[in-house]
Amino acid sequence: MDSLSLFVTVFFCHNVILLQLTSSAPILTNSISPNVTASSLQFIDNSGAFLLSLNKTFKLSFSRPNSELSLYYLSIFHSSSNIIIWTANPNKPFSESSKFTLSLNGLTITDDHDSIVWSTPKLNSSVSVMLLQDSGNLVLLDAQNVSLWESFSSPTDTLVSGQRLYVGQSLNGAVSGKNLSVGDYRFVVTDGDAVFQWNGLNYWKLSMYTSAFKNSNSPVSFLSVNATGLYLFASDGSTVVIQVILGFSSNFRIAKLESNGNFSVSKFVSNSWVEELAIPDDDCRIPFICKKLGLCSSSSCSCPSDFHPNINGDCVPVNSSISLPSPCTNGSELNSSSITYLRLDNGLDYFYNDFVQPVKHGIDLSECQDLCSGNCSCLAFFHEDESGFCYLIENHLGSIMSTSSDKDGDRFGFIKTRVSSSQDGNTNMNASNQKGKFPIAGLVLLPTSVFLLVIIVLGFIWWRKNRKQSRAKVVKLGSRNSSFEELELISIPGLPVRFNYDELAVATDSFKTQIGSGGFGTVYKGTLQDNTVVAVKKITSMGIQGKKEFCTEIAIIGNIHHVNLVRLKGFCVQGRQRLLVYEYMNKGSLDKTLFGNGPVLGWRERFEIALGTARGLAYLHSGCDHKIIHCDVKPENILLHENFHVKISDFGLSKLLGPEQSGIYTTMRGTRGYLAPEWLTNTAITDKTDVYSYGMVLLEIVRGRKNCSSQTERSTEKDTSDGTPRSSSFSPMDSRSVYFPLLALEMHEQRRYLELADVRLEGQVRREEVEKLVRVALLCVQEEPMLRPSMANVVSMLEGGLPLGEPNIESLRFLRFYGQRSTEPSTIRNSNEQNEFILYSEANGTNSSANTASYNFLSFMSS
Repeated sequence: MDSLSLFVTVFFCHNVILLQLTSSAPILTNSISPNVTASSLQFIDNSGAFLLSLNKTFKLSFSRPNSELSLYYLSIFHSSSNIIIWTANPNKPFSESSKFTLSLNGLTITDDHDSIVWSTPKLNSSVSVMLLQDSGNLVLLDAQNVSLWESFSSPTDTLVSGQRLYVGQSLNGAVSGKNLSVGDYRFVVTDGDAVFQWNGLNYWKLSMYTSAFKNSNSPVSFLSVNATGLYLFASDGSTVVIQVILGFSSNFRIAKLESNGNFSVSKFVSNSWVEELAIPDDDCRIPFICKKLGLCSSSSCSCPSDFHPNINGDCVPVNSSISLPSPCTNGSELNSSSITYLRLDNGLDYFYNDFVQPVKHGIDLSECQDLCSGNCSCLAFFHEDESGFCYLIENHLGSIMSTSSDKDGDRFGFIKTRVSSSQDGNTNMNASNQKGKFPIAGLVLLPTSVFLLVIIVLGFIWWRKNRKQSRAKVVKLGSRNSSFEELELISIPGLPVRFNYDELAVATDSFKTQIGSGGFGTVYKGTLQDNTVVAVKKITSMGIQGKKEFCTEIAIIGNIHHVNLVRLKGFCVQGRQRLLVYEYMNKGSLDKTLFGNGPVLGWRERFEIALGTARGLAYLHSGCDHKIIHCDVKPENILLHENFHVKISDFGLSKLLGPEQSGIYTTMRGTRGYLAPEWLTNTAITDKTDVYSYGMVLLEIVRGRKNCSSQTERSTEKDTSDGTPRSSSFSPMDSRSVYFPLLALEMHEQRRYLELADVRLEGQVRREEVEKLVRVALLCVQEEPMLRPSMANVVSMLEGGLPLGEPNIESLRFLRFYGQRSTEPSTIRNSNEQNEFILYSEANGTNSSANTASYNFLSFMSS
């Protein structure tokens, strides 16, 4: 029997295709079944295709973008133009002798030593066929034609016509055309826009494009490019939120994030690509367009004053005795005596300042400088004279851009430099006299400080004296002002019932029966004169907020009605007393039902509670006239009524706080385990803060226990193939302390969802039901707020109207460190541990700009 006959016999008898290195014929089909093993050398040498789509528009093959290196990638090509639209292994190229395998468990690429270079994640069932669709989507299907994995769910740098980029997904620009590794630029879809990022910092968004039109305020679900343009759609798939019309074309289109940060849309016409869209339309908005500290003006590059280009094209100080410091990577900080600053010329700005809140406001230039000097990650700062805004530039320095004339003289930039040790003394003494340098605050003389201190003390005494006189005048006015204020309160439209304090004291039997307590105060059960049972909350920590402001907010909250929100029936403002009267929920709070010793809460009830809570939060965020951020989502604030109907309580208390309380949310709430990282990382508090807290609650609903508690049971899982139970072999389920969010992440990576369900529900819940809640929860607790879905999209995913997203593992890495710490007896308490966390984060690809802030958050959570 000749070699060809033997090959055919082996194929039909064993369903195995063995592509020998001597074979030269590519596979000309759009699908193939396991088991297949092929050497990449066969396809590389002959430029063959492993698969062709049915219409031959796309092919799956191997690419070698750099002809000087024998490094290869598994890629999908647009056949006519040979443009790569997807790459399996951008960060791990392989050699020409590596092997490609399609088995029942998925796709795998192994190197010469049989080590896995790349593979598809663990699948839910066995692979029946691999198919390259006419859309360009590579799909693995099971025996029931259910999709197990697809390339569209893991996009690289290109989006093709008809492909959807869902909220939280992103395109990642390559390092270069010859190196397909993920570079510094990213294009990510959020629930409100499509955002451009460089090293994790926002630098542009789609809505800024002059030809982009916003049609709806609905939350974004996905982005798509089609025959008429580029669109952001809502979850119904038809409502357009933001659109960029390009004109109808029947030609094939692609959208691509280039390695230089540009985003383009092109169509294929007459065997060539025609670019239709290139954004940002202002090249100077691209962060590294002129490299480090290069000055971009009218798309041309130069260096600012006191800087000149080095051999790499970066701008460095002209004065050779000073240099630009590197950001701290090991916790070490510059000696303050070696720090000085070079001031940028007027009219220069930094791209990131338009996308971030200042770290401080209302401070002077010297205070802003001190913040940068005391932060080893800070490489520059900008200060606004009029507002006192202070912006810190940390970890990465991009290009500088010229601003419009109306901003000239408002925001000033200062670049941190370090002085060589031999120059420290002379430089510090003369820093204030050098051109363009910021005066060192340490030159302020001690006698001047003493004099200023005396002035401040005298001023304080004068202020106290005048304040007492003003109070005396108010007392003399007496009841006239009090009556006038009362009339103002009564005239506020929509105000709920106003109770007298004595009425509520009688209703609660002098506040005898306590039914709950929290950061805002204590809740008592009461009965009004008409026999209505109510819950009365006595609010504490209200500060100095005035009656009218308090009642104005009451009017807003009192008019918010939703089936999943506790109804505010009335209030009391009398002297310094602040009380709220709510409808009474007879089954108490979720924590008592879920974590208590009573009957086990069934899975159907748990799902309905999760869905009802999501609906209530979605209404607060986007359904009522005044957006309300709850800021304290936890089981204690999720109340249950008859038939376990869920209602969120305390949803308006965040609005009742005046500005003077806004800075003490974390210490006042203090609900560790539910606080989002941005509370302690100088990031603006948004509705995504509630999304994080909701995700943590969702995990507790799945487990039936607190996220941080001991685990003594060993769970079982129904085998998906024959339905027989098997013991879990995963050691964290043994009797010891478990941080459940970390366990959920690890089980998600292994697709072992059923092991995460409350063991008391054995046999009552299916794997797919647990998977839905766990994946939604992990999407919600991602460290980067913009990657979290909106609550409206959470509702859609739970209801089945929106496909489940795939959590970004990189944005969940912080759970690993916190999980390790939360199960140890000691807490994070010294600088060595901080260094350990920062190094851990960088080694695992975490955005370094958030390392120190993330450490602070985890330290707070672990204390």
